[in-house]
Amino acid sequence: MANKLSGATVAPAKSPEFRLRLSQGTERPETAVALTSADFRVLKFAPHESQSRQELTFALTNEVHQLGVEVSYELSGADHFMRKWLEIISGKAVTLERIDVEVLNLPDAWQPFTNREITANAPGRWNPGLGQPLYTSNSATFWGVEFPAADNYVRDGGLYTGYLWGRKLQPGQPYRTYAAVMGVADDPAFVTDAFFDYINRIRARPLRLQVQYNSWFDFGSSVSQEKFAASVLKVNQELVTARGNRSLNAYVIDDGWQDAKADWSDKVWKVNEKFDPRFTSSLSTVKDVQSRLGLWMSPGCLFGAHAEVAALRAQGFEALDDWMSMAGPRYMQALEDRLVELTRQGIGFYKLDGLFGHLNLRNFELHGEKYGLPAMPQLGLQGFTAGDARLNDPRFDELKIYYLTAGTERLMQIFSKLGAVDPDIYIVISNGAYLSPWWLMYVDAVWMINAGDAAKGGSRSDELVYRDGRYHDIWRTKHTQFPMSSVFNHEPKKTTTGESPEIFQQYLFMSLSRGTGLIELYLKPSILRPADWDVLSEGLHWATERFPTFARVRMHGGRPEAGEVYGYTAWDQTRGYISVHNPSDKPQSYTVKLDRAFGLPPRSGTFHLSSPLAGSTRGLPEQCKSGDSLTFELSPREIRILDFDSKKL
Repeated sequence: MANKLSGATVAPAKSPEFRLRLSQGTERPETAVALTSADFRVLKFAPHESQSRQELTFALTNEVHQLGVEVSYELSGADHFMRKWLEIISGKAVTLERIDVEVLNLPDAWQPFTNREITANAPGRWNPGLGQPLYTSNSATFWGVEFPAADNYVRDGGLYTGYLWGRKLQPGQPYRTYAAVMGVADDPAFVTDAFFDYINRIRARPLRLQVQYNSWFDFGSSVSQEKFAASVLKVNQELVTARGNRSLNAYVIDDGWQDAKADWSDKVWKVNEKFDPRFTSSLSTVKDVQSRLGLWMSPGCLFGAHAEVAALRAQGFEALDDWMSMAGPRYMQALEDRLVELTRQGIGFYKLDGLFGHLNLRNFELHGEKYGLPAMPQLGLQGFTAGDARLNDPRFDELKIYYLTAGTERLMQIFSKLGAVDPDIYIVISNGAYLSPWWLMYVDAVWMINAGDAAKGGSRSDELVYRDGRYHDIWRTKHTQFPMSSVFNHEPKKTTTGESPEIFQQYLFMSLSRGTGLIELYLKPSILRPADWDVLSEGLHWATERFPTFARVRMHGGRPEAGEVYGYTAWDQTRGYISVHNPSDKPQSYTVKLDRAFGLPPRSGTFHLSSPLAGSTRGLPEQCKSGDSLTFELSPREIRILDFDSKKL
């Protein structure tokens, strides 16, 4: 294989090329057999070529197992990546347990994310590691399967990109696998950048700056149509009318609109008496301020919908011990019908909170054979609950992944339908999701996992350290491959007044510098003072101006919780920014080098320095260029924000 960007070549050792694990049922492990390309005979191959695309398909057969496989490769001229998929057809009923679409022996293959924790009952320990890419250290390539629940790994020099499936193939009915992808970078040190460029190419909708108000920290579950309307009008008046910010993208009604006492057997997620049945008034309110209406909802019926679980179970809907099944045919169809109906009514944003569980507890389907899911009674599950702490043991991982696979597939189908109804929809998956970048083929942002809604701490600096500590753990310690620009982080929050404008400003700008495109404002508009609105407006203006750089945001520095200096930085060809926070109670010196490793694009020019915060340019030159180093002399708990522009503003 030749990488034309880096000039590197790699010759895989003799490799299986693909691998299929088949059986007479996941409950019969003694019948399992693994087949690779070596077990098939080539019948023919067919090239297809157009001006923009090349495709090559090999038709293979295995007479013993009555199995046919077509192996297809596709390369589009403008892409720095190619795809491979299999189409499998069986002459008899057989269970397809696992598909490895790509199996290659590559000596420089490596796995960035290795800390797998598919836990049921383990607070703050939810790190499934599904849907993570693989890289090569010399040939500068990335690999994976375009499926959020893919199980990609490197073992003993072998690269495996595949997924557990566990469903039956019916005779004569073809099954097309999810596509494996292989892409290239121009340098092994920057393969992550190339991978994120690929993700930005294939995502469902382009990365957008989505600024919105959320009602949760304003009213909690006591939100009503009238209260919500008052906050919408107040936010619009203070930010848009009085201070010139652009109209918010959405105003979101959080937990509290659903009628959790109603009969949901004919329609799930009915509206309570506090709102119009079709949200007519709320839709009109947000339309008047040139915005859209968003809703919180829990697909698994967690939190404020939990009271419905027992009733739905009694009515024959598929429920686990604590929540609804994400793979239950009847319940998920009812959920899909309701989401599509709401979208057609005009809902433009969804915060889907509680998929496979929440921060402390997850549920798994242990007996899914009743509706077509894989079963593994050989694991000895008698007496286990769906959220049993004993399920934390990795020996149950395969069964847990089967459920995550089925639930993920069903959610993907729903999200695709919502996107077809409203191409501009914005979807966030929150608690109980997991961080696979391939979710972005279906949604717009994913919760950062293993963190509380409210940042903990007795000061703004402590709140930053709590949230940024989670960032450090996810990206710098565990090396999760997911774009920071598409994370939902539950910030910023302003629900009290009285702190100095300077303290709020430093907290706000540091929060915004994390570079997520989803800025959900947790406010109590009725109590905020003019100075609070001034700071908030300044921050949103700054985020709008710097947003073009957010796609390449990254964290730099040390561990926030250890008192080490850290921050965030993002750049494009003509502008960038750096945030720096000294969380310690002692002065610290900190140096950064402005080079490609720090995030600057190749061939960046000279930049002029400025800052929205007073004193941030202290001790620094007025201009700098790629390759320069900057040294910050930081006071205790000091925050600095630096803007870089190729043209002096």
